[in-house]
Amino acid sequence: MAQKRKPVKKKVTSSIKLWWKWPLLIVIVFVLIVSWILSQSLLQTFPIKGKSQWLSVEKGQNYSAFIGKLEKQGIKFPVILKLYQKLFIHDSMKAGVYEIHQGMSVRQVLIMVSDADNAHMNRIQVIEGTTFKQLKQRLKNDANVKNTILNLSDQQIMQQLGANNTHPEGLFAPNTYFFAKGETDLNILKRLYERQTDILDQAWQKKAANLPYENKYQALIMASIIEKETAVEAERKKVAGVFVRRLQTGMRLQTDPTVIYGMGDKYRGNISRENLRTPTAYNTYTINGLPPTPIALPSQRSIEAALHPDQSNNLYFVATGNGGHQFSATLEQHNQAVQQYLKVLKEKRQGN
Repeated sequence: MAQKRKPVKKKVTSSIKLWWKWPLLIVIVFVLIVSWILSQSLLQTFPIKGKSQWLSVEKGQNYSAFIGKLEKQGIKFPVILKLYQKLFIHDSMKAGVYEIHQGMSVRQVLIMVSDADNAHMNRIQVIEGTTFKQLKQRLKNDANVKNTILNLSDQQIMQQLGANNTHPEGLFAPNTYFFAKGETDLNILKRLYERQTDILDQAWQKKAANLPYENKYQALIMASIIEKETAVEAERKKVAGVFVRRLQTGMRLQTDPTVIYGMGDKYRGNISRENLRTPTAYNTYTINGLPPTPIALPSQRSIEAALHPDQSNNLYFVATGNGGHQFSATLEQHNQAVQQYLKVLKEKRQGN
């Protein structure tokens, strides 16, 4: 009887051995699939036109957004690329300009842009509140920028950019940019123009209700005034609120930066009472509503403020003399704030 049971034990043992093979087989297949996906994602060729191409990485740009752009260009397995970056490339993207050669893999490029030593940089800083005239001069003075259109009229420059607007003010995004040495002024301006267009378009889609703007260009005009009125981050929406309520109630904006812009080269650092009374297309002490164009290059924060003003009752503001402004809802409160400002100025003069 015992001998008849032995074959049964062998069958059980054989079944157990076979059962353990299935998980092993599954693991092997899984590893092969993962390996294939990794190779397909990391070793796929980086998309460029021609034998080489300059890749610009802006300050603050991250891998997630960068890979997202690559996905739109046809790169496969973007999720795997993002996971690989988090696990194996712990550094952030370094701002600069990188030369990408034909045949380079996505993995090679991801590693390259994590090390600023690989960059061929020419740094151009466009300061918030800069005028287009100042921007042109900045580019003219940069020996690393190839001059191709800066000697043209403003209208001709806008035509070269393919823009509908003939007046360039406000249409270029202030920021710190990196370009390859020898880049043309046309390409630089085109990039600044496209960035500002995108910022304004996206902000306009999310604007607050019941704003007194007929179109997004008027919002850009308002943003430029806000930019020139305050550099204090917490005040942008407050300043926007004052000017929006003035437009809604029919008050004139009465803002000094518009007067200065209208004076052009006649401005010498001070505004007189005569300047305030002298009509120009930009003097908001003498005209109703907004000036015809922006008066500077506004930042994204000022554009957002113009489209999301505060909801207070303030109609006035004046400098405090110690940085920032005092906001008031009534003329009486405003006059008191003005007297306080004059007192501070007097004390500072006496202290000197």
